[in-house]
Amino acid sequence: MHWLNHRGLHYETVDVIASEEAFEEMIQLSGQELAPVIEVDGEILADFGPEELAQFWKKLEQKHADA
Repeated sequence: MHWLNHRGLHYETVDVIASEEAFEEMIQLSGQELAPVIEVDGEILADFGPEELAQFWKKLEQKHADA
């Protein structure tokens, strides 16, 4: 989560390997079993790397700018 840390963004880390409940919640949110998964304002991004996260974040910023 270097990308988030580098930008000073706060987030909660959940260990879906250690918690079956967390794993099930991840599947419910994302519709798949691959991590990582991030949820921001109801928007979900699953199984991503830094480039996908940057695009996702840009889309969120644009959505908030248009609101």
